[in-house]
Amino acid sequence: MTAASTPKGERRRQALVAAAAGLLAEGGFEAVRHRAVAERAGLPLASTTYYFSSLDDLISAAVEHDGRQELAAGRARLDELADQPRGTDAVIELLLDLLLGVASRDGGAEPVLLRYERLVGSPRRPYLAPLMRQMSAELQELLAEIFERSGMRVSRERLLELIALVDGAVVNALIESDPDPRSAARRMLAAQLG
Repeated sequence: MTAASTPKGERRRQALVAAAAGLLAEGGFEAVRHRAVAERAGLPLASTTYYFSSLDDLISAAVEHDGRQELAAGRARLDELADQPRGTDAVIELLLDLLLGVASRDGGAEPVLLRYERLVGSPRRPYLAPLMRQMSAELQELLAEIFERSGMRVSRERLLELIALVDGAVVNALIESDPDPRSAARRMLAAQLG
């Protein structure tokens, strides 16, 4: 048995992952550094290299942690949905929560900007590519099921178009320094689905 597989070792490893995920969400990839992660987790600096073979390994664990939490929250919301027709506005809000994050509800560009910086920055880190593809596929399945349970049938191609529409609206809003990119994406989806 290795130290990382003991309950104490697993708690420490998870504390490091949660700390790295928090730093990633707040400051992007550049914020995730061994020292910053160890300090936030309240653990010795050496623990980051003891539990993770490299900074890339730690970043991968943080990205997966964050993505899995978001997918789990989305699945929980989906489980609460009865199979029934629902209004376009309600479906749009569900989609935006999953695509932009719940933090985007309060308005304000910062949570959305940080999310998109992570998404856009991922291709510069080839070690993240398989994980990002897997989580993207799981998110698409979740979105398709939201449409289905809401009585709105969409093809896979149409779903990908809607995701691209949201991405484009958000990026354009961020370029224009729009303080509420979620509203821009909401308007685009309403025009397409209304």
